[in-house]
Amino acid sequence: MTEQAKQRRATLATVAESAGVSVATVSKVLNGRIGVGAETRALVEDLLQQHEYSASAPQRTEPAAHPTVEVGVDGPLVAYSSEVIQGVIDEGTNLGVDVVVSTNVGRAGNKPTERPVAWARTLVAARRRAFIALTSELTTAHMTALGRANLPVVIVDPLTMPHTRVTSVGATNFTGGLTATKHLLALGHRRIAYIGGPRSAACNQARLHGYRAALEAEGAPAPPDYVTSGRFDYDNGVAKGAAVLALAEPPTAIFAGSDEVALGVIEAARLRGLRVPEDLSVVGFDDTQLARMASPPLTTVRQPLREIGGVALRTALRLAAGETIESHHVELATTLVVRGSTAAPGA
Repeated sequence: MTEQAKQRRATLATVAESAGVSVATVSKVLNGRIGVGAETRALVEDLLQQHEYSASAPQRTEPAAHPTVEVGVDGPLVAYSSEVIQGVIDEGTNLGVDVVVSTNVGRAGNKPTERPVAWARTLVAARRRAFIALTSELTTAHMTALGRANLPVVIVDPLTMPHTRVTSVGATNFTGGLTATKHLLALGHRRIAYIGGPRSAACNQARLHGYRAALEAEGAPAPPDYVTSGRFDYDNGVAKGAAVLALAEPPTAIFAGSDEVALGVIEAARLRGLRVPEDLSVVGFDDTQLARMASPPLTTVRQPLREIGGVALRTALRLAAGETIESHHVELATTLVVRGSTAAPGA
């Protein structure tokens, strides 16, 4: 298929001509109806993918007061994603918007799919007004399929940024990393480690840059062994926490890239017989309910997670209404919440 053909929106007739079948046959395959042989069905499905066919977004026949927006999450719900989703739901209630939550973004049913066009079609068929991607790994192909389906998308803190223009909502991650590290420096710590999330995640990179900027401003060292990456989860905190605490010159403080990582670090310290904050200070990031339930209560950087969810929903609805938005990336302010997990070294 030529570039010129790709640039034109494919029609059922286009696909039917390529496959050597009738438009009715292509329609049957598209809508999952019987009466098409297995080989023909596979051929048509491949051509639908090759032509990047997407059904146009349906006419909006549902009452204007009750549009439906889908929130997609990769993997299981955790404290962070639950808070953001609650924000979407709260704002949806205020605006009369129904909110549907799905997991495993980019899948067809329960089966992984490499067919983003087919996935986008399922969203259109379900009459979604817009799609909000949370901690997702949407590819450029996914974004292209959503765009061709005329389905607006807003991404919250993308783990990987597609190579296309996207609308996203997040927090001031660099400032948060800077503030957390400055707090530890002000307490007198100079050996401060950072245990973050995925190395390629934009939010993780920003927090790491803030950490490095604070250390550099104070002339404090940041040995390579003091900086690690992994996932934003408890197990990563336990494993990476144990590794840095086993160094010949271990840190006296650790800045963790999320509250879950911070709780894992606290457990790693306990397993080594270290007390928090007397022997080790720990700072988290997010300020989920886990931070308040931790023992000791966790000093952390607060992201306004519910507010982020509300902004994401309002932005998605504005895009669906065809409005021009002022910025394709919005960052909400972070603040440091000091609790009982930090103190002066050797306190």
